[in-house]
Amino acid sequence: MSNVLRQQYEYLRLTREVLFAFLEEIPLEKLQYSEPGSGRDSIITLHVHVADCYRNWLERFGLKRTVVYATDEEIQQYDVNQVRACFKAVDELVLKFIEEFEDRWQETIENQVRWQKEPFRTTPLWLLTHTETHEFHHKGQIASMARQLGYIPPDTDLASLNL
Repeated sequence: MSNVLRQQYEYLRLTREVLFAFLEEIPLEKLQYSEPGSGRDSIITLHVHVADCYRNWLERFGLKRTVVYATDEEIQQYDVNQVRACFKAVDELVLKFIEEFEDRWQETIENQVRWQKEPFRTTPLWLLTHTETHEFHHKGQIASMARQLGYIPPDTDLASLNL
């Protein structure tokens, strides 16, 4: 199953690359733009949030490691290359996570989450699935935000890639 999960993640990574190539064509000030008073993230901060989700669930929760996150002020200064670097670390983390839990995908993992008093219980398969679907959810939001800024996003659907 681990080989299947590696391949699945590679497909996801390829769709992410299409999004990165598109974002590189947008001026940085647009990528860092957040609608005043809307409470919405910028494209950059939302994309870093996706990387942080992987780090939170896979590294902190699943592998029980300490994770240090960039501050909001630091993230607001990021460009696409810095976000790419975040995801390069995520790619390495996902492969490590898959290796760590090979043949133990239904094992119960328990750890604290900030929104409840008692420990949260789940499986490595749930953690990986959650982080991947979370990325696709926000990829759609990023594409929508770019469209609202006047940029037409490419088709990042897996079916549109020539694999």
